[in-house]
Amino acid sequence: MTAASTPKGERRRQALVAAAAELLAEGGFDAVRHRAVAERAGLPLASTTYYFSSLDDLVSAAVEHESRQELAAGRARLDELTDQPRSTDAVIELMLDMLLGLDSREGGVEAVLLRYERLVGLPRRPYLAPLVRELSAELHDLLAEIFARSGMALGRERLLELIALVDGAVVNALIESDPDPRGAARRMLRSQLG
Repeated sequence: MTAASTPKGERRRQALVAAAAELLAEGGFDAVRHRAVAERAGLPLASTTYYFSSLDDLVSAAVEHESRQELAAGRARLDELTDQPRSTDAVIELMLDMLLGLDSREGGVEAVLLRYERLVGLPRRPYLAPLVRELSAELHDLLAEIFARSGMALGRERLLELIALVDGAVVNALIESDPDPRGAARRMLRSQLG
C-alpha cells in the first residue's frame, strides 16, 4: 500500500484537487500552479508532485472535479423536476443555470467571463480533450433530459444549436462589456424558443 492510497493520502490528494479547482474557477488555467495549490490546500509544496505526476495531471483532476460538481448539482435539480410542461422562460433559466452556472443569476459577470476564458483555453491543452468530450456529452444529456421533462423534447442537433446560440450571445456580450451576459443569452433563447 502506498501513502497515496491510505485514507490520509486520499484526503491530501482530494484537498489538492479541491484547491486546484478553486484556483481554476477564480483565475483560470494560469492560476493553477504547484505552489499556489499547495498553499491553498495548506500542504507542503512537495505534495503536489507526490500525488500528481505533472501539472497537467493536477489541472485535469481540477477540471474533472469542478465539472463533476456542476453536473451533480444539475442532476440534483433534474431529480426535483417532475414530468410536466414548463414555461419557456423556466426552461431557459434552467438551461442557463447549467451552461453559465448558478452564480450568473446574480449578475456574476466575472464568473461567466472566467468560465468562458477556461472554455476558450481548452484547445491549448489537448491532454484535456478526452475528458472534456466526456463531460460535454454528460452535460448535453442532462440538458436534453431537462427539455424532455419540461415537455419540450429536442433533437441533438437542435440542442447543440441552442448551446452555440448561448455561447455566441455570451461572448458578444462580454466583448461589448455588457454587464448582463446571461440576459443577452436569455434574449437570444427567447427569440428561438418563444
